[in-house]
Amino acid sequence: MSHAHRPWGYQPPNEGHAPDWELHPQTQAIRAGTERSGFGETSEALYLTSGFTYDNAEQAEHAFIDEVDHYVYSRFANPTVAMFEKRLAAIEGAEFCVATASGMAAMFASVASIASAGDRVVASASMFSSCHVVLTEILPRWGIKVELVKGNDEKVWEAALAQPTKVVFIETPSNPLLEIVDIKMVSDLAHKAGALVIVDNVMASPVLQKPLQLGADVVMYSATKHIDGQGRVLGGAVLGNFEYIHEHFLPFFRHTGPAISPFNAWVLLKSLETMEMRVERMNSNAQEIAEYLDAHKNVSWVRYPGIGSHPQFKTARSQMSGGGTTISFEIKGDQKRTFEIMNKLHVIDISNNLGDSKSLITHPASTTHRRLSPEVRAEMGITQSVLRLSVGLEHPSDLLRDLDQALTS
Repeated sequence: MSHAHRPWGYQPPNEGHAPDWELHPQTQAIRAGTERSGFGETSEALYLTSGFTYDNAEQAEHAFIDEVDHYVYSRFANPTVAMFEKRLAAIEGAEFCVATASGMAAMFASVASIASAGDRVVASASMFSSCHVVLTEILPRWGIKVELVKGNDEKVWEAALAQPTKVVFIETPSNPLLEIVDIKMVSDLAHKAGALVIVDNVMASPVLQKPLQLGADVVMYSATKHIDGQGRVLGGAVLGNFEYIHEHFLPFFRHTGPAISPFNAWVLLKSLETMEMRVERMNSNAQEIAEYLDAHKNVSWVRYPGIGSHPQFKTARSQMSGGGTTISFEIKGDQKRTFEIMNKLHVIDISNNLGDSKSLITHPASTTHRRLSPEVRAEMGITQSVLRLSVGLEHPSDLLRDLDQALTS
């Protein structure tokens, strides 16, 4: 662009100088991936465009055969999306990240991009209902064998991985009962079986758990949850090394189209700046509330990785830096009594989302996990009296008072 044709205020971007030390993840959450235009904007720019132009026909041809660095179509890549991907990868400690339209798009593509007919997939049995449907109903249609493993017993996992396996999928903590799987233990066994290990890290977030550091190969997120954390947009992400992302995931992704919109990516990019502070406050609130519920006479049991009554408390402490932002608990009583308690809440909203700045409560058996058969719900421990509470940023005294009046009145 000649100086005479430059818009007012435009200057060629300054590359700047990168620090010669490794930045803290919270600093990465503010700075990583930022690409300023020639206008020198402070906040990252939103490139809300579906396509891109070329100086000539030859440049377009070279762009499509990757001989020049040039964006071609936002289904493949977009500058705003790229900033989000680079920033999340820096926080996670991953080589590469690909953003998707939703968490389920990320989950499905992470497995489907590498598994083929005749392959074997092993997964933790406790999981979100849509993940269960993908693994037990959709993938078997393609001739993919799927085995579910209950619990965290090393011998049970060792038996399941005693034969060649293509993918191991772990959801830890699980949704909604927050069961914990030892990521390092399963990863070691899986790699001996030749399997790629994918961890759904949604419930812990990048703040409280780092699966790649524990031996996993791939991490996936519903960015709708803690990454946005304010109930605004849908999004997902898959993170891994060069071989997995470029040889398996991207070819599948580019031709099946689960791309995130640039606007959603921009919202998520800005949300990363406050994610650590939000999750740490929500984690602190959840710890206090879990301890309260654990001692309440009208609560049968509580599942929260941060309290000693959790069956996998020691494993959780070894791989998580906090108990998380979500609590599951069972009311003493039937579904009618459980609904009565939900309906008495004044501060906490009834909603099936989680990881939000607002505290949200849901009845999994009739909402998020309704799609599963009664038998599968029973195997998971999801009774008609189980509630899932996503703890937000409100002052804990108000949340405790709200729960107390609902549980005791």
